[in-house]
Amino acid sequence: MTISFIGLGNMASAIVRGIASAHDDATFITGYNRTTSKTTALATDTGITVATSLTQAAAADIIFLGVKPQQLDDIAVQLQPYLKPSQLLISMAAGKDIAALQTMFAHEAIMRIMPNVNAAVGHSTTSYAVSSAVTDAQKTQAIALLEATGSMIALPEEQFAIFSAIAGAAPAFHYVYIDALARAAVKEGMAKPLALQIAADAVLGSAKMVLESHTHPIELVDQVCSPGGTTIEGVMTLKAQSFEHAIHEAVHAVIEKDRTFE
Repeated sequence: MTISFIGLGNMASAIVRGIASAHDDATFITGYNRTTSKTTALATDTGITVATSLTQAAAADIIFLGVKPQQLDDIAVQLQPYLKPSQLLISMAAGKDIAALQTMFAHEAIMRIMPNVNAAVGHSTTSYAVSSAVTDAQKTQAIALLEATGSMIALPEEQFAIFSAIAGAAPAFHYVYIDALARAAVKEGMAKPLALQIAADAVLGSAKMVLESHTHPIELVDQVCSPGGTTIEGVMTLKAQSFEHAIHEAVHAVIEKDRTFE
């Protein structure tokens, strides 16, 4: 089996790194990008094969489309002459559903994924949907590859925009939150590197508690908040400052932006 990536932006590169790290020999992965130096740098880090032309990248069994939604039309025109019915196309472009991709590429076997940048460290949460033309073998191979980057969740396409907001874009929200915690600690006198380490580890542990304890997050909040204690003061301040409302608005903004790509 051979796979290729056409377009090596942050998301595609993260997936490449995740898949490559799970294999002793990553030469079965081919990368192609308009900026050759970017491909070469990634190949140096991961051991993938550098494609110097779109034709070379189009020869793989599985082709990942890592370009931006607005670039898909141009790539489709260039790629169509080289596609074979036996190949699987995997798109990670926001807002472009399977039906649109099939029309655009004149190709039936399409898998749509929505990963996040944490793929680079093996902790992406990736949603996927497949067309009816995708064989069980193709789906199994693709999922096995992508499981090296984290968890895989099958979703109906109509929920992809929601997923994009709470899994695709949300890492940026988490990074902002971690930085905000650390900066607050710096203001109170702690060194930034130490504050970042503590804040990030606390977020990681909190996420594990939600996933592994099977306890509702609000119940966990109540467990941490002693009556008249310090934590409840912080929680009530977050509520007074509309913390939850800001999160709701951020998720809604991502979903609305996603719809502009349809």
